[in-house]
Amino acid sequence: MPAGRTTQFDRIGLLFWRAQDLRPLGPTWLLEWVRDLTAMGGFLQLKLYTIFAVVALFWLRCRREGMLLALTVLSASLVNMGFKALFGRPRPEIVPHLTEAGGASFPSGHSFNAASTYIAFALAFAALSHRGAVRHTLVASAMVLSLAIAWSRVWLGVHWPSDVMAGWLGGAGWAFLASALLYRPAETAVHAADELAGAERVT
Repeated sequence: MPAGRTTQFDRIGLLFWRAQDLRPLGPTWLLEWVRDLTAMGGFLQLKLYTIFAVVALFWLRCRREGMLLALTVLSASLVNMGFKALFGRPRPEIVPHLTEAGGASFPSGHSFNAASTYIAFALAFAALSHRGAVRHTLVASAMVLSLAIAWSRVWLGVHWPSDVMAGWLGGAGWAFLASALLYRPAETAVHAADELAGAERVT
């Protein structure tokens, strides 16, 4: 369990910018905005976004990219669940939880899944453009958005800073790694589907 070595860092990060009642400083509307932001990293939302993105890629005849995106997001969820089961770290209790959160704390599932999903989206749709500036902007925007979602988990008091750092780095790393490791399996799956469709038309 990643406790002990990061205890002081985690406490300082979690208690930073908080009032005497241990709630984050700032107006009420900011709390609502942060809750809306953190919802963008929720399991259901990410899976719905993934379905829409995969359908859009297939409609654009980018089936390899669509298959790669689906495989990346699915495998990322499995990897994150494996890490959570392995470490089993409890969530912080030194500040109020300003949103509902269950399960183990390390690594942050919102951070891991947001980074892996949004960066995978960016990589998939970046393939549609031949302009390097467009591709770099898409990937950079996905990284900034997923970092903001990761930060929201600490702000809401449901994760230690080390949870979200590990989650975001793991998710981002998985998105780039999967784009290389799963490229051939995705291409093979598309070819197999094409051959099966062709055989059915012949028969």
